[in-house]
Amino acid sequence: MISTREKIAYGLGDTASNIVFQTVMLFLTFFYTDIFGISPAFVGTMFLAVRLIDAVTDPLMGALADRTNTRWGKFRPYLLWFALPFGFISVLAFTTPDLTEDGKMIYAFVTYTALMMVYTAINIPYCALGGVLTADPKERVSVQSYRFVFAMLGGLLVSGLTLPLVEYLGEGDQAKGYQLTITAMSILGVAMFLACFWGTKERLHPPVDQQSSFKKDFTDMLKNDQWRVLAIAAVCLLSGMVLRTSLAIYYVKYFLNMPDSITLFITLGMVGNIFGCILAEPLAKRFCKVKAYITLQLLAAAMCVVSYFVPSDQVVLAFGMFIIWGFTFNMATPLLWAKMADVVDYGQYKNGVRITGMIYSSVIFFIKLGVAIGGASAGWLLAGYGYQPDTMQTEHTQQGILLSFTIYPAIGSLVVAFVMRWYTLDNQKVDQIHLELNREAK
Repeated sequence: MISTREKIAYGLGDTASNIVFQTVMLFLTFFYTDIFGISPAFVGTMFLAVRLIDAVTDPLMGALADRTNTRWGKFRPYLLWFALPFGFISVLAFTTPDLTEDGKMIYAFVTYTALMMVYTAINIPYCALGGVLTADPKERVSVQSYRFVFAMLGGLLVSGLTLPLVEYLGEGDQAKGYQLTITAMSILGVAMFLACFWGTKERLHPPVDQQSSFKKDFTDMLKNDQWRVLAIAAVCLLSGMVLRTSLAIYYVKYFLNMPDSITLFITLGMVGNIFGCILAEPLAKRFCKVKAYITLQLLAAAMCVVSYFVPSDQVVLAFGMFIIWGFTFNMATPLLWAKMADVVDYGQYKNGVRITGMIYSSVIFFIKLGVAIGGASAGWLLAGYGYQPDTMQTEHTQQGILLSFTIYPAIGSLVVAFVMRWYTLDNQKVDQIHLELNREAK
């Protein structure tokens, strides 16, 4: 059993990560288009282009972490080494130097790329750390539930405080307000990463006689059919989620015509996310994790579709549907991350090689690819529907924002539910794998 204290310490690491991750999902598109003055089409293309870099850096980071050996373990030291750079580059990404239009695009590309690279360096080892804290499948769900409750608390911090702090600290200068707000949040994030480092312990290790190379690890990963299912599910899942969350500001401001309620809308949505994560653990104890996950994705898709038919004057209903969607969608999130640890065990069971860092880094790459596709789609769709910052939008643009916020994200959840039909690591199969691995270890 892992102590509650250690679960909280591990969760604080994702609070720190989400100070940037949720800011990117909720505000970065809006920041680039309406504050920094970059075209939405460029923003969309930039988000996707940076993922090409991740295609190289993510698996390399996973392989590097697997081969790291220190007195602190394989994954924990990266929290110590990269906490401060992560905070510093976060501030640079939300800084708006006085540049030409081309200069702004170059600056945005360089700082966003740097932000994603340092995010890779700290977040992949952090995520892999969750797979070596315990071998107990039920405890893994519990660890991930704690993690995502604290992750969503980080999101709640971002959604509830960002815009008020921007207004307060900026004193009418939104660019200055964003920079100072991210500075304050980054300092808090650095402290939380360090608390995660000191409060956790790695307990699972590869077999002592394991010999591997990057090429062999990569080949073994590709042979893992359950990894392939998770990779496809991850990219589809995040594409829809990020598209929806990126457009939440535009939906409230231009469809509901309530710009003063943006903070309330996304904050209440984050509260729904938190309660969904809290209920993931009791759900996993009562039902098969695979069937529960598929059902939750179908329900999340249904919430999106229903939201399309909510008129703009039915504000309470619109808010309620967003909260229920977040609750349903994020009840499934800890289950997905618990599955990654199961896939690592399955790979060791099938191929005799334990490659925790490689598995996590590769799935995280597809998660970030989904983030990029969702963010890019948001920019492209806004441009395609004729969006113009800070003006009265045409009926065509309003309808496009509504479609992009509701129907298109539903497609992502439906595809995930379909793909997960090929995921076979149910509770019975996972228990069988653990018995076999324990037998081999004795």
